[in-house]
Amino acid sequence: MLKHIHSDEAAKPVAAYTQAVIAGDLVFVSGCIPINHTTGELISDSIENATKQSLTNVENILIGAGLNLKDVVKASVFMIDSDDYAGMNSVYSKIMPQPFPAREAIFVRGLPKGARVEISVIAHSHT
Repeated sequence: MLKHIHSDEAAKPVAAYTQAVIAGDLVFVSGCIPINHTTGELISDSIENATKQSLTNVENILIGAGLNLKDVVKASVFMIDSDDYAGMNSVYSKIMPQPFPAREAIFVRGLPKGARVEISVIAHSHT
């Protein structure tokens, strides 16, 4: 049985998708772009701030599912500029708990709302 998760502490979906879906002991968090959930503002002044906001959205959705960043087993990071990789990785490595989950970084032509970064994760529930 699937359970759909919504957190008011994360940015609202910008299209037809659920913030996260629980399927068995896995939680699939949809891609989070760096929108501040309070102001609705897209954070784009730096890749560092954008990455931090995207991970904050991911974390708040996980909290809504009763999990946290320690439960992440796989992360996917989408960026529009390969020059942003070092800045993203610097922030990611400070926020994401060790041991780090499996991860991929993918460079794409564009992201929703003109975002610089989008992060999705798969987490494991230990319940």
